[in-house]
Amino acid sequence: MGSDTEAEKSIQKENKKKVISLAPIAKPLAGKKLQKRTFKLIQKAAGKKCLKRGVKEVVKSIRRGQKGICVIAGNISPIDVITHLPILCEEAGVPYAYVPSKEDLAQAGSTKRPTCCVLVMLNPAKGELSAEDLESLKTDYEQVADDVKELASDVI
Repeated sequence: MGSDTEAEKSIQKENKKKVISLAPIAKPLAGKKLQKRTFKLIQKAAGKKCLKRGVKEVVKSIRRGQKGICVIAGNISPIDVITHLPILCEEAGVPYAYVPSKEDLAQAGSTKRPTCCVLVMLNPAKGELSAEDLESLKTDYEQVADDVKELASDVI
């Protein structure tokens, strides 16, 4: 058959790495379509300052009763860093999903540093959103939240 170019081989190798390095607890894992929608939502939320990044901030926000969607990276090492997050999310009624790569999660969240988890909220940390910004964020948020809840119900 035909031989792959070097670029295609490197992309295939990179994709294999992502799959191999997933943590065994990374369930429910978002599919390609849901990942794309989730990353778009994270980008919007980062622009509107409605995003909490990192384990410490996410845990603090959930314990304080803030609602949102928790997105956790599946390739975290050591895994002990994030093992308590799904339980915390379930107790608080916060929908959560895993994505394969912490690098992709950080890129969507507008940071260069790889991020373990993010919490997408509807209201910003400081100030208020305009009505149209809130409406556009809310529609994307609800669509992703419904998909994540459906994904979680399939796993259980």
